[in-house]
Amino acid sequence: MLQISELADGQTVYIIYSNPHTPTVATIQEGYISVDALGASVVVYDYYHTLEDDDAVFASYEDAEQVYKQYVL
Repeated sequence: MLQISELADGQTVYIIYSNPHTPTVATIQEGYISVDALGASVVVYDYYHTLEDDDAVFASYEDAEQVYKQYVL
């Protein structure tokens, strides 16, 4: 899992994304990092989510999949 301080603007990352309309559905989604004056955000589906210390951000799909299998399945 990556720390916010390790992220760079434009970097491709992977997150475990929970569907807001169906809370029991989660998938691994690719996104990218956007850094501005307010901090770092991950962009998925044209939605900006400001990152916080407890957000799980992964460098590879495989890393995200390991955590997904451990906690979601």
